Amino acid sequence: MANIVYIRVSTEEQNTGRQHALLSDKSIKVDKIFEEKVSGKNVKGRPQLNAMLDYIRAGDVVIVESISRLARSTKDFITILDTLHTKGVAFVSLKENVDTSTPQGKFMLTVFGALAELERATIRQRQQEGIELALAEGRVYGRPKATTGETFESNYIEWKRGKITAVEFMRREKLPKSTFYKLVKRWEQEQGYK
Repeated sequence: MANIVYIRVSTEEQNTGRQHALLSDKSIKVDKIFEEKVSGKNVKGRPQLNAMLDYIRAGDVVIVESISRLARSTKDFITILDTLHTKGVAFVSLKENVDTSTPQGKFMLTVFGALAELERATIRQRQQEGIELALAEGRVYGRPKATTGETFESNYIEWKRGKITAVEFMRREKLPKSTFYKLVKRWEQEQGYK
């Protein structure tokens, strides 16, 4: 069993000294530290966090100064905790006094999980209410439907005759590849082409 510490601050200008001092104050035996100076908004953009998640083994304990050092969103926090749980790794947050190796800590994780589920359900409910309101008011919601411009037909004819490439057609119409092929398919169906 190893005590693995994750330390993070958001920018290069910030200092990690306070987090190191807290570990010393608590007299925690540290086996390995993963430290980085990067925003916590995105799990994928945090190489030391990902290296730590690869490194940990069953029986290890991941220690952080506070939950906000590990994750900035409930979703990311729950995802990371699920990874730790799956690997058989305990989690300790010194500031919030959470220790998942204890019954109380496991209970706190259950509460966090319920809060995350409530947050997701509330977001879905608000989205549905917004859609229903937009429909009731006759407003359009979602992405605007892609349409063909005035030059689409002439460019289509040149493309089918081999005078321009599909890439040139896309450039002329200022269309990304996925939208281009959807528009071509829809236009051909409307025109009666197969």
